[in-house]
Amino acid sequence: MRVRGEVEYPVLPLAEPEAVELFCARARTEPDETVHELCRSLDNLPLALELAAARASVLSPRQILERLSKRLDVLKGGRDIDPRQRTLRATIEWSHDLLTLDEKRLFARLSVFRGGCTLEAAEDVAEADLDILQSLVEKSLLRHRDERAWMLETIREYAAERLETSGEAEEIRRRHADHFLALAEEAERADLRWRPGPWLDRLEREHDNLRAAQDRLEASGESELCLRLAAALWRFWQMRGYRAEGQRRLESALRADRRPTAARARALNGAAVIAVEGGDPSTAKFRAEEALALNRTLGDVWGIAFSGFMLGQAASEGGDFQRARQLWEESVRAFRELGDENYAMLASRVLTGTYYDLGDRERARELHEDTLRRARAQGNQELQADLTGTLAEYALEEGRVQDALPMLKDSLRICRDLGNPLEIAMAFRRSAWGLALTGRAETAARLLSCSEAMRLEMGFKRLWFGELKKEELNRIHVQLDEAAFSEAWEEGRKLSVEEAVALALESL
Repeated sequence: MRVRGEVEYPVLPLAEPEAVELFCARARTEPDETVHELCRSLDNLPLALELAAARASVLSPRQILERLSKRLDVLKGGRDIDPRQRTLRATIEWSHDLLTLDEKRLFARLSVFRGGCTLEAAEDVAEADLDILQSLVEKSLLRHRDERAWMLETIREYAAERLETSGEAEEIRRRHADHFLALAEEAERADLRWRPGPWLDRLEREHDNLRAAQDRLEASGESELCLRLAAALWRFWQMRGYRAEGQRRLESALRADRRPTAARARALNGAAVIAVEGGDPSTAKFRAEEALALNRTLGDVWGIAFSGFMLGQAASEGGDFQRARQLWEESVRAFRELGDENYAMLASRVLTGTYYDLGDRERARELHEDTLRRARAQGNQELQADLTGTLAEYALEEGRVQDALPMLKDSLRICRDLGNPLEIAMAFRRSAWGLALTGRAETAARLLSCSEAMRLEMGFKRLWFGELKKEELNRIHVQLDEAAFSEAWEEGRKLSVEEAVALALESL
């Protein structure tokens, strides 16, 4: 009412347990995962749940869930319900009809965002006026928290219908795609691997918007822009564990636009990285070879160095360690000549693996220690975590368990802070090895199980990852009978990443 002394109390949707309880009471059914999913799909809104439960006499919860693409019409109440609340559509229309023309226009435009948006994005894409934005929040058609505005999905679906009938849907979708392409390319220029800063978290928050932008560009046949977006995002997909999605989107974009552009060269290198991590060295080699040829045509010396580095990765995964060593030695020199010490250190780090595989353990250790000193001097935390963990493995192999445990702990802490799920999963495996050697086989089994669950979810299939798992399992099985092992493995599978990190740090 905007009078002096007035205090507003926001009425939020129900918490999920209360939403499930309400639906089950009204529908006279028992809670299960389908009911939980149904409640989440309805934003845990009491009215939506009541209307969904009214359908339970003829539809199962699974059938209701399957029909939610038309939720505005399928959910209807009985004859004695207020006409404004007889369907979700009527409820939202009643609120929508009370809006001014400017409010209706912004309400429709904001539906283009998936997962919400920042004020900057709303202003750029939807030409949002701050007062009108605030009015929509006050009318409960828009929500705001932590510098983001968003709609409940039920309301966004209705707003999207209004956008389609407005005559400006295509223009707003184009602005949306342009905005998020610019964001992705800005993040790419920031060098996500070595200087992610807040960028990875920012892209994570906008991931649904980035997906929507990619889908829109692909559907509209704008293949060059679609390829640029994929080229800008592959590092994010790789570092945050979206390997399967990244591979699908990269390969689709590469097929759709075969012009010899810089964007294609970057996307080819990205596709090679993701193929290697997916256990597909032949595709990685194919993509890296094309990238190398294209980068030579374009005169991109950094791209040439990186393509050569990826050819080394493909050779190593295929078991040709001599060829991998030659390629990585060339990569170290090329990156150093370019003044890119971070990638020179990365090439040095993988080069040590070939010395180890070819039997020169002492040379491998020396190069590991030298690269770790360089990484510390450069403040390169990702390499510090990996190299510290690897040197802990040397100590474990040599029976210096007490020397290894502090290194394992330091490595895991850095991986946790960086938020790279693949590095965290690797740190769990190393920690499991150390704990198994100190007689804590149950904790080791839990961490190894959590690591394996993460690996499967990410679709990571590098051979050395599986080999390490086999060694650790043998150590654990010596200490646990089958029943104890199965129980610990199941407990580990259910751990969240945060819970597993806490367990490992507490145990090491």
